[in-house]
Amino acid sequence: MTVDASQLIYIVDDDADIRSSLLRAMRIRGYEAEGFATAAEFLESYDRDRIACLILDQGMPDMTGLELQKHLTANGYSTPIIFITGHGGIPESVQAMKGGAIDFLEKPFRQSELMDCIHSALSIAKSMHADNRKTRALQERFSRLTPREREIVDHMISRPSEVSSKEIGRHLNISPRTVDNHRARILEKLGVCSVVELMALIR
Repeated sequence: MTVDASQLIYIVDDDADIRSSLLRAMRIRGYEAEGFATAAEFLESYDRDRIACLILDQGMPDMTGLELQKHLTANGYSTPIIFITGHGGIPESVQAMKGGAIDFLEKPFRQSELMDCIHSALSIAKSMHADNRKTRALQERFSRLTPREREIVDHMISRPSEVSSKEIGRHLNISPRTVDNHRARILEKLGVCSVVELMALIR
């Protein structure tokens, strides 16, 4: 399997031997990998814009794996997580999976099992990264709209059956010609050619 050099594997485990072993295993396979002994160290280096996954030990002293997972989720970070633990129980594994974890592996685990999880995690991360990039690009385009142009777009979103210039003008108390002028600028700023494309974009 070809390894994408742009992808990154984070390893957070307070056990230095396990951390070193995992780092070595990842790098032998051609992955870029970074290791951290604590959640705090990881958060200082975490790059949300990278296509990455996180191998996370549950039983760390400063912040448990589940606590770190909750922290990432609360801050809108969506890096896929693979939990590893030497003493995990069913409640912890259920909680981790409900939080969106890829898997919850008990030590010792087979390297092949971990690699399968990593392949799945990075595939998900790549898809999420593409979606996030599209969302940010769309947000940037919408930020160019004037308040009145936003009103027109908001009307089209909330009243998809009333998108003619006459209907929008009646609702906003402006003339249909003014609506046409605003709508032409909206199409240009959002990079679409027709109202049909605009409706598909904002749905």
